[in-house]
Amino acid sequence: MKKLIVCSLAGVVASFMTGCAGVSVPTQGGYVYGWIYSDVSAPHTVLAASGGSAKVGTASASSILGFFATGDASTQSAASSAGITKIHHVDYNAKNILGLWAKYTVTVYGE
Repeated sequence: MKKLIVCSLAGVVASFMTGCAGVSVPTQGGYVYGWIYSDVSAPHTVLAASGGSAKVGTASASSILGFFATGDASTQSAASSAGITKIHHVDYNAKNILGLWAKYTVTVYGE
């Protein structure tokens, strides 16, 4: 009976360690995900090769334990937050701490 309890407890602990509040970050090499901590930034999309971007807009979404998720991290939301009508490029930043808290932020540059 003790072995069954110990094995069951180990299974529950292992399932919690997988992290529900993760952010899978698409990059050219695949998905980047840190089990303990991750803070990844990279270019997401380049639409125009323009010299300077006069406006910068951001939008983000966050999650706690995968149960509570809020926010709008869409490109459209980030662009409208700064009044951008012509998008030059888009970057992203994804943070994750122990799978307990995660945040995904989209940054839009344009005119």
